[in-house]
Amino acid sequence: ACFALQVIYAWQQYRISPPRTTGHPEFERIFRAQMNCSEYFPIFISLLWVAGIFFHQGVAAVCGLLYLYTRLRYFQGYTAVAQGWLAPLYASARVLWLLLGLAVARLLAHFLLP
Repeated sequence: ACFALQVIYAWQQYRISPPRTTGHPEFERIFRAQMNCSEYFPIFISLLWVAGIFFHQGVAAVCGLLYLYTRLRYFQGYTAVAQGWLAPLYASARVLWLLLGLAVARLLAHFLLP
């Protein structure tokens, strides 16, 4: 929601009428950063849910907070300059892989161990 509000403010600031998604380069960066985060959100929620149910809620919650923080840093870096967003992007991908690993490990243990 925070990123969507940033897009709304950018539409107003750069006087671009919705639903246009092109115009000022800074607006396009803000819009693209918000879309990038939105594209990964279903994957994040699914992995968070499965890891929380099958592994441990506390660990999943910490990973979820870490993911949200890295996505915030990604958004800030992407909208500020063309550089500065790769490290947070890689960090958020590592958190997603961690959530996937936790969920798969516990699921395998559940089904393979007596």
